[in-house]
Amino acid sequence: MKNVACQHFLLYILTDMTKAHELKSHLRPGQVYRRQDLAAWSNAVDRHLKQLVNEGTLTKLAGGLYSYPKKTVFGKAPAKDERLVETFLKDRRFLLVSPNAYNNLGVGTTQLYDKTVVYNRKRHGDFQLGGRKFAFRVKADFPKTLTKEFLLVDLVNNLDQLAEAKNEVLERVKKRAASLDARRLQRAVRDYGGVKTRKFFERAPKPQELNHAA
Repeated sequence: MKNVACQHFLLYILTDMTKAHELKSHLRPGQVYRRQDLAAWSNAVDRHLKQLVNEGTLTKLAGGLYSYPKKTVFGKAPAKDERLVETFLKDRRFLLVSPNAYNNLGVGTTQLYDKTVVYNRKRHGDFQLGGRKFAFRVKADFPKTLTKEFLLVDLVNNLDQLAEAKNEVLERVKKRAASLDARRLQRAVRDYGGVKTRKFFERAPKPQELNHAA
């Protein structure tokens, strides 16, 4: 009887492992998955997910969120931020903005930040996904891709959150604004600027005024 019970138990374990690997056959390296999506390929999704995490196939990023890392010569590559955020939101309409990008505008910002802002239309709050910090902010309008004009407007929108001396940064922003395409900047201010930001750019000297002063 004991031998029969052992055989049945062993058969159960092998069958369950086979089903877990059947779930694995649906996965693609570099992708991020939600638990509810994986449930369509498993009759015991929580147990199978635990097995795949324990064996290193899947990495748990957050509650109900998993990635299947690509293997490289340097080890496992983490999921791209875009893929991670898209799966988390269940939406492709978002824009990733790192405050570190302000440093490339030449307006005197040098601080480094450990979070990425996600402008989107669905979620608001701070979340840690796969060890990375994301600040989700609901915003009615944002461009599909980052531009220098949008970044400059976004910097002024978020000036209070920066560590640098604000008056010095704003003086440099005025000069930087004069070097950008005037129509594109005006459009970015109109579409994405807050009330204070729009007033600031309205008062900022125009390129011809700066040239005359020089």
